[in-house]
Amino acid sequence: MDTKLQEYAKLLIEVGLNVQKGQTLIISSPVECASFARLCADAAYDAGCREVIMNWSDDYLSRQKFLRADASVFDDTPEWREKFFTSYAEMGAAYLAIAASDPETLKGVDPDRLVRSQKSGSVLRKTFDRLQMSNGFPWCIASVPIPSWAATVFPELPEDQAMEKLWDAILRSVRIQGDGTAVSAWRQHLDTLGRRKDLLNKYHFKYLHYTNSLGTDLTIQLPEDHLWAAGNSVMKNGVEFVANMPTEEIFTAPLKTGINGVVYSAMPLVDSGNIIDKFYFIIRDGKIVEAHAEKGEEFLKAAISVDEGASYFGEVALVPYDSPISNQKILFYNTLFDENASCHLAFGEAYPECIEGGESMTREEVQAHGLNYSLTHVDFMVGTADLSIVGTTHDGREIPVFINGNFAI
Repeated sequence: MDTKLQEYAKLLIEVGLNVQKGQTLIISSPVECASFARLCADAAYDAGCREVIMNWSDDYLSRQKFLRADASVFDDTPEWREKFFTSYAEMGAAYLAIAASDPETLKGVDPDRLVRSQKSGSVLRKTFDRLQMSNGFPWCIASVPIPSWAATVFPELPEDQAMEKLWDAILRSVRIQGDGTAVSAWRQHLDTLGRRKDLLNKYHFKYLHYTNSLGTDLTIQLPEDHLWAAGNSVMKNGVEFVANMPTEEIFTAPLKTGINGVVYSAMPLVDSGNIIDKFYFIIRDGKIVEAHAEKGEEFLKAAISVDEGASYFGEVALVPYDSPISNQKILFYNTLFDENASCHLAFGEAYPECIEGGESMTREEVQAHGLNYSLTHVDFMVGTADLSIVGTTHDGREIPVFINGNFAI
């Protein structure tokens, strides 16, 4: 296991972030994941990192803050926190986020506090988020287990067995076998995603039509100058990185006002420390006009009301139902994994790289090309074993893109 963990840390530093000699690394990690964060720091220094800076978090203290702190706290934007994010991002530091939390750590928290905190935090990170969305610095999100998360995924098992099983599932998802082949396996995987991305760009679809037995019947118009992107992103200086590990997706941005119909969730969504399940949206001219959920509806409605752009869409992602993550038949209750087991959409901000020249455009220019702007970006899963996606080209040809949940092209 020690060998696998060291290989995992090396993979995140060398492929996920592609840390360069002399580069600073920021690691954001829960305190419960300190031992793995240290392995990542060691791997970064081995790669020639200038300095590793830690940004710790704690589920317990986060929950206590949302339940007990003075209400004014959720409208504050401390100057020192803004400088922490912005200054390192502007110097091109690499950012590793270890995403591990209790899926219901904020259960029972007033949704108004969550929305206010998200708004103030987004203002604080405005420059950071803009640089991140336009690949201004390398960033990578990865996960390791913690007991509360493992207990949610495997509630029938004792804590030690649940942790062991979740570790095994995560390492399978990121292609870690403990034999030193993970880096080469990832290079091959990214090449495969790249070839399919090139094919989608060649078709240059105008519309995508989604249907399945849950009731999804959704038409998505794509911008005239849209581009599909895959797992590996490229900064302006040509350095590649992988923002999500694992990643199985190929994604683009929809035309903000070009989505119509109804879409049903295929899996629960964990957002702001709450589980939202069995939900659907009714969309007209790109805007969510109705949102309903059997569980967590108040948190779903809060999520799409963060700002005006939160009720529009920013991402369309294709993921085959037959994938290394989906085939494990595990509901992770963690978007990093669940979104890579299923086709998904995201409401909120669009990635500028999804239109030609978008990374060099101002926010206003990106919006003028039909992409959505928002303080938020939330992925939710829509892919099922019977999902059909039909693409319509600009000359009217209809091409099956997905049949029975998997790529048909």
